[in-house]
Amino acid sequence: MVCFLTKYNIMQQFSRFILKLSGWKYIRTTPYIDKSVICLAPHTSNWDFIISKLFYTATGGKNSHFFMKREWFFFPLGLLLRGMGGIPVDRRRKTSLTDQVVAEFGRHKKFHLGVTPEGTRRAVKEWKKGFYFIAVKAGVPIQLAYIDYAKKEAGITGVFIPTGNEKADFAEIKSFYKNVTGRFPERFIR
Repeated sequence: MVCFLTKYNIMQQFSRFILKLSGWKYIRTTPYIDKSVICLAPHTSNWDFIISKLFYTATGGKNSHFFMKREWFFFPLGLLLRGMGGIPVDRRRKTSLTDQVVAEFGRHKKFHLGVTPEGTRRAVKEWKKGFYFIAVKAGVPIQLAYIDYAKKEAGITGVFIPTGNEKADFAEIKSFYKNVTGRFPERFIR
């Protein structure tokens, strides 16, 4: 246990050092929550993944999970991605991924799932709603996380409790991101 804490503390300090060295600020104003869906936007670049993992570790987050295209899980990269909490997704198959993830929430005392609502780095007119339905079905809050390239700032500064009123909830969630700038701003449609 002590070895894990020491190793984790080293990773936390290393993440803080890398962010500071590259000029990024990290802000977390929300309390630590044992279980949540983390809505991370905007997602316009592959750098978003690296910055968000550094941010999450720097602010004390542990054991986060994320969806990623199945194609990225080739050997040996797949071993690393799974070790970092990656969950491969085959977008061509219609499976009950929502139910599978909800079951994972039930199996763990602490579980965080980071999701980019756009589902891709390209501009999309409609966000994917899976993260919302997972939170509703699992009965967990949605932490609102962002990466703002204009400010060089990453943070989790909002917690949203879904009401089940999908249209109103999405309007409120999207409004949280109204002043956030992605690496490629033209790819982020609110």
